[in-house]
Amino acid sequence: MSAATIRIQSADLHRRADAAALLSLLDAYAADPMGDGRGLSAEARACLIPVLRGMSGALVLLADADGQAVGAAVCFVGFSTFRARGLFNVHDLAVLPEWRNRGIGQRLLAQVEAVARARGYCKVTLEVRADNESALGLYRKLGYGAGTGAGTGAGGAAQYLFMEKRFGD
Repeated sequence: MSAATIRIQSADLHRRADAAALLSLLDAYAADPMGDGRGLSAEARACLIPVLRGMSGALVLLADADGQAVGAAVCFVGFSTFRARGLFNVHDLAVLPEWRNRGIGQRLLAQVEAVARARGYCKVTLEVRADNESALGLYRKLGYGAGTGAGTGAGGAAQYLFMEKRFGD
């Protein structure tokens, strides 16, 4: 693949192209072994965009490479009672497999952090599978710290780590 121009922008889920791009990216993410190994269910595909449109605290970013959607971040506003300030929780960070290791996830997270800082939020949080070494490496490189927990739980269920990146105090 040749060098592409990557652009990060807020999605407008009322635009058919943005809604379709997000569904496609999340479907690929869900089908990935680090997802649940299956694509999105028919119910999720039908309900996701209308529900996200109605969520006032949702931030959806799309990464575009020369007109092709290659990554997405889906975030929700939360609140830190200990710091009495808002925060973003990154619920999904997805990059198409053939576009990974090109800095797209890093750029999506940088934009999430920029929006969080501009809003005066105190941190960005996320959860990651404890066995997703690639994602863990990215998050640690960018300054996210992990809570406790690792490995696989009872019955082979994936375990998740809670991570955060704080801003100022």
